[in-house]
Amino acid sequence: MRFGLFYELQLPRPWRPDSERQIVHETLEQIELADRLGFDYAWAVEHHFLEEYSHCSAPEVLLGAASQRTRRIRLGHGIMVLPPGVNPTARAAERVGMLDLLCDGRAEFGTGESSTAVELDAFGVDMSTKRAQWREAIDAVTRMFVEEPFAGYDGTYVRMPPRNVVPKPLQKPHPPLWTACSKRESLIHAARHGLGALTFSFVSPNEATKWVGDYYSTIESEDCVPAGFAVNPQVAMTLYLMCDSDEATARDRSLADHRFFARSLAYYWGLGSHVPGRTVLSRELGLDQPREVVNREFPEVLEGAYGGVGTPEQIRRTLRQYEDAGVDQILLIAQSGRIKHEHICSSLELFAREVMPEFAERHERAESAKMKRLAPAIDAAMARRAPAEQADSAYRVPRTAMPTLTPRPVPGA
Repeated sequence: MRFGLFYELQLPRPWRPDSERQIVHETLEQIELADRLGFDYAWAVEHHFLEEYSHCSAPEVLLGAASQRTRRIRLGHGIMVLPPGVNPTARAAERVGMLDLLCDGRAEFGTGESSTAVELDAFGVDMSTKRAQWREAIDAVTRMFVEEPFAGYDGTYVRMPPRNVVPKPLQKPHPPLWTACSKRESLIHAARHGLGALTFSFVSPNEATKWVGDYYSTIESEDCVPAGFAVNPQVAMTLYLMCDSDEATARDRSLADHRFFARSLAYYWGLGSHVPGRTVLSRELGLDQPREVVNREFPEVLEGAYGGVGTPEQIRRTLRQYEDAGVDQILLIAQSGRIKHEHICSSLELFAREVMPEFAERHERAESAKMKRLAPAIDAAMARRAPAEQADSAYRVPRTAMPTLTPRPVPGA
């Protein structure tokens, strides 16, 4: 398996005047450290207005900054929201193209629809059509990557005349494509479109085995018609992380904060009624208690979502189960709640030193065998995908006369 860090930029109240500046700069320091330690990916979400839960509303800026402080780690949108009311399609293509140039071809492009009323209502996106909007946008944006010029689009939600969308990504035909997944049906949806699955729900190893199996059987079926111009057969799943040589220390440093992540996630995804600028999530979620009280509520043996909290040996045992299930990447949530920056960094260092090596040794061989097995299915899937279009060679941008300017009188003339 490979390992990625997954960032929401959580910022529980109370806030200080420099709280947002601090979380942004600490995140960049952590990504820079992860690059030196050999982590494979850093993923940044796109969320809007989700106070405390996520202050990462401009991931393209964060990832652009990270691109200049790193050399090897891949930098991913996890995910960019594609309904055009949130991100106009051409602007999405332009930003991804620029990021891929900045990081010398290390960009990963995850996309999705978003699913919270707090966000979509504010941008005027109809919840009932968001999937259809995503479908048109992913089709158009991938064509913008490869068509020179883009031949134009006349859909229900995406409409654009022919234009040459620049800059083009460094990676050809485009950066690897992913989409957000929250349940088994979402993974099948990803596979039908030839997309990597960024699974943001917390799935046990037993469930993972079934979900991964369904994903790859769909990739190999005639149902797979790629959304882009390459297939990215990958499944990523999520775990909380806090690695320490002492289990009690790992639990004390992180469990209350990871619970904040879990409950604030549930709050914004349907369980809460938010008052902008006023709601205090810890109070709303019943977490305004001493850390030791919250920590005592967890079971003696941590499993599932919390299987990445503990000693290196405990974490290795958990990860081997996901590896056996066929998971390709683990998205590690190291920054949640109020976990201290120095504790995150020491956790990353220990994890990289004592956990990652054995999985890295096995990954290349397993990935090579998988891609060899999938090659015929991928070729067949690409044959089902419509080719890039050609712009009408007679099309010209209509001439627009410059407005006539009435000279202003010069004072004192």
